[in-house]
Amino acid sequence: MPRRPITPPPEAATSRPRATIDDVAREAGVSKATVSRVLNPGGKWLTPEITARVQATIDRLGYVPSPIAQGLKRGRSRMVGLVVADVANPFSVAVLRGAEKACRDAGYMVMLFNLGNEDAREREAIAVLAKYQVEGLLLHTLGHEPAALADAARHGKPVVLIDRRVSDAQLDLVGLDNAGAVRLAAGHLLEAGYRDLLFVSEPMKGVSSREERAAAFRAFLSGSDVRAEVFESPAADEATLDAALRALRKRAGRARPAVLAANAVIALRVVGAAQRLGWSLGEELGLVGFDDPDWAPFVGPGLSTIAQPTDDIGRLAVRCLIERLDGQALPARQILLPGRLVVRGSSQPTR
Repeated sequence: MPRRPITPPPEAATSRPRATIDDVAREAGVSKATVSRVLNPGGKWLTPEITARVQATIDRLGYVPSPIAQGLKRGRSRMVGLVVADVANPFSVAVLRGAEKACRDAGYMVMLFNLGNEDAREREAIAVLAKYQVEGLLLHTLGHEPAALADAARHGKPVVLIDRRVSDAQLDLVGLDNAGAVRLAAGHLLEAGYRDLLFVSEPMKGVSSREERAAAFRAFLSGSDVRAEVFESPAADEATLDAALRALRKRAGRARPAVLAANAVIALRVVGAAQRLGWSLGEELGLVGFDDPDWAPFVGPGLSTIAQPTDDIGRLAVRCLIERLDGQALPARQILLPGRLVVRGSSQPTR
């Protein structure tokens, strides 16, 4: 029995290589320079007939010019590199939104590099983004690689830090007023009647924002009648966190204890631990978290949080970077924005 020929699917039968500027020039019967003039403001020097013919060819072939190549021809790529420690962190995503909008308004594009919380990739990120000719860098990294900043300087790229310091580098920094935010959160728990508090953070590992929040927690409660401790919660170690919370409840006796979670990632871990232990938030355990993700109102009775001005952080970081790109010789700036307390059921007053 003869075998029937295999008919390729419609998309395979009609697919063709991506059109190039050479294809447009050949089909339209003009030079590449003429095509470039149609695509750029110089097109006004051409006759209407030539402009219409070239534009019709561009439309027919589906030619899309490379914005990177166009920018480089003008001497500017109009691209900004954004390096984030972990794109799964709600803070990183929220700052990215603000930065991307500010870049778009200023005529820049954002190229994102996610470290996935791997220190070793910081220098790789700088090298990769430099190859794509980004004009400057926004860094929200773990802050462990001063050599990465040296690499950026060697490539001639201005840098603005977001949220975290890198050693004692004299660079613009835009982030949260961590000390003020911790005082706001801890003060709220004290006013609600909690006297046994546990500050839970991801492992410090020299990350400046984590260290600053833990230090502010200790300083604020030093000398008070509140029993307060700091606990570092390793990832994927539920048993250790559960044990820390059991110890907190035992220490509190008949009173109700509370946790201040250093970020949204930790807040979710504490919520999971409370469920495993059979505790109700706001009843057996008070909880206030940092960041105010979209899901915060729907966790238990609603998660009380310190909302960060992430949109403003991203926007101001971009503004600082563009000022550097425009050649403004300014001293290194530190812009720390206040947090906002959002009270929900997880930190209701003790009875």
